[in-house]
Amino acid sequence: MTITVTRRTFLAGSAAAAGTMALGRAGTALAADPLPVAFVYTGPIGDHGYTFAHDVGRRAVEAHFGDKVKVTFVENVPEGPDCERVIRQLATSGNQLIFSTSFGFMEATLKVASQFPKLKFEHATGFKRANNLAIYNARFYEGRAVLGDIAGRMSKAGVAGYVASFPIPEVVMGINAFTLAAQKHNPNFKTKVIWANTWYDPGKESDAAKALIDKGADIISQHTDSAAPLQVAESRGVYAFGQATDMTSYAPKAHLTAVVDQWANYYIDRVQKVIDGAWTSTDIWWGFKEGLVGLAPYNAAMPADVKAAADKLKADITSGAVHPFTGPIKNQKGEVVYAAGQKASDEEMLKMNWYVAGVES
Repeated sequence: MTITVTRRTFLAGSAAAAGTMALGRAGTALAADPLPVAFVYTGPIGDHGYTFAHDVGRRAVEAHFGDKVKVTFVENVPEGPDCERVIRQLATSGNQLIFSTSFGFMEATLKVASQFPKLKFEHATGFKRANNLAIYNARFYEGRAVLGDIAGRMSKAGVAGYVASFPIPEVVMGINAFTLAAQKHNPNFKTKVIWANTWYDPGKESDAAKALIDKGADIISQHTDSAAPLQVAESRGVYAFGQATDMTSYAPKAHLTAVVDQWANYYIDRVQKVIDGAWTSTDIWWGFKEGLVGLAPYNAAMPADVKAAADKLKADITSGAVHPFTGPIKNQKGEVVYAAGQKASDEEMLKMNWYVAGVES
C-alpha cells in the first residue's frame, strides 16, 4: 500500500492524515500488521533525476514486501523549516522507519530522531548519526570520473560545462573527479561551472546550460535533477550526461550516459532488518563495487574505443586498481594538494571544499 502526499497537503491536513494512517493500521493489524515506512523527498518524483531514483527504490520495497509494508512518501519538501515539520509529522503518524533523502534534511532528521528514540531514521548523503539514525551515501564521484574520462576523449573544445546545484562536498567532489579524469587525456581540459542554487528548477537549469554552451562548452554535465540541461544540449547539437537515471529518452542524440543511483537493494535490506528486529545504526558509503552506483547504457554515437576505455575505468575503480583522487593533484591556485601516488582519504573527500586546477567556478 502506498500513501502519496504532497508537502502542502501533508502539512495542512496532518491531523487528518495521522488519523487515516492509524485507522489503516488498525484495520490491517490482525491480518498482517504491516510495517509503516516513510520517505521524504526534496524534489518531485517526476524529476527524472535524484528523487526519481530514490522513488524507484521505494517502489522496489513495495514490490518486494507487498502487504508486509505500508509506505508513505512526501515529495517537494524544501531544505528548511518545512522538512523538520514533515519529518516530525511522519514520526507522530506511526511510521517506524523514516528515510530522509537529501543532504539539507540532516539537521532536521537528527533533531526529530532525538525526540523519537524508539523510531528508526535513515538520512542520505549526510554525516551526522545517532543510535536510532543511520546514514547512507553513494560514491557518485566514481561514476563522475567515468563521465570525465568520456568527456576528455570526446570534447573537441576541451571545455565542459557543469550545471551544479549547491557547493556541498558531494557536488564539489563530483566536479573535481570529472575534471581530473578528463585531464588524463587533455591536460588543458577545463570545466566551467554555473551554480543553479537548486536541485530542481528546469528553467534555471536550462539557462545555465545555454550560458555554458555560449561560453564554449561542447559537452554538458550536471548535478541537478531535471532533464532540461540535456534538452538544451540536444537543441544546440552538443553532447551531455544525465543525472541519477537513464535520461536517454529526453535527449537521444545528446545523452552519452549517466551516473545511475541504484537504491533498491539498500532499501529492501534496511526494511528487512527492521522486520527481523536486526536494524542497527550504520554508516555506509557504497559505489560501483556494491552496486549502489551504475552507468546508463552508452550512446551509439560513442566510438568503440571510448566505450571500452569507460568500461575499463569502471572495472578498475570497482576493483580498487584506480582511485579517482590519486596525485599529483593541484588546486586552482596551482598548489600541490596530493603528491604523486598519494590518495585522498574518505574523510578528506567528504569535507572537500576546494577545486582542482582547470575548474572555473
